[in-house]
Amino acid sequence: MKIDLHTHSTHSDGREDVHTIFDSAQAAGVDVLALTDHDSTAGWAEAASVARELGMGFVPGIEVTTMAQGLNKPFSVHLLAYLPDPNNAELQSVLRKTVVAREQRLRDITALVANGWPITWDDVLAQLREGATMGRPAVADALIAAGHFANRGEVFDQVLYDGSEYYVSNESAPDVLSAIELILNAGGVPIIAHPLGRSAGGHALPEAHFRVMIEAGLAGFEVYHRDVPEFARKWLLGLAKEFDLVVTGSSDYHGLTGKDNRLGENLTAPEMLERIAALGFSEVIYP
Repeated sequence: MKIDLHTHSTHSDGREDVHTIFDSAQAAGVDVLALTDHDSTAGWAEAASVARELGMGFVPGIEVTTMAQGLNKPFSVHLLAYLPDPNNAELQSVLRKTVVAREQRLRDITALVANGWPITWDDVLAQLREGATMGRPAVADALIAAGHFANRGEVFDQVLYDGSEYYVSNESAPDVLSAIELILNAGGVPIIAHPLGRSAGGHALPEAHFRVMIEAGLAGFEVYHRDVPEFARKWLLGLAKEFDLVVTGSSDYHGLTGKDNRLGENLTAPEMLERIAALGFSEVIYP
């Protein structure tokens, strides 16, 4: 069974709608797919319906934006929250606040980028589906639409990388330990996304910090991800073995024109999905 536990649709910063993603996943030989839009559960109902229609499995998830304190300044950490109760009031309240903060952050980034390239806030909004969770890829898409860059990779490598003059941190997001507690209280299973990878900002989190997250209830690591370097993967696997944590693998798919990541390029073992299913409040739909 081929299981991919990290994808994004047009409900956040993906470039394809839910149905297209599941169609593409099926064509790629994926049997079970998670939808993990940023700070949103908006695509869950559609994903469940499409999965049943196609005879595929579906794992409800959220990629939750959090902050951690680095040696010099806070930085973003993303948690994949699998199978939480989507109606949990505290979870939904925090997600709503994060979404609002994301919009202000994106406005600030757009204003900075406009000093170097002629784009407007309306240009950025034109790249987003109504109600979608906002993020830097919308600015990248606006720059591409205006003909300044060829793809998102170019934009992030040259303009929107963490620490650039156009970068604005999302310091209003919950701290990572509070977010772990929030996810657990909502019946979810918190897995850190692309740890120690480029998508995590390239910050080498110290071992002490990982151990604090584990003590707080972190359930595991997304070890098999194209942005996690080999040295980090080996270290994470050792830590996962020491604490008997869940280890996942995923594509982090954003669409054919979103990122180079392709559906099914990294996979999660069936026994690891079974562990997640046993821990979560919501149910996995199996093929």
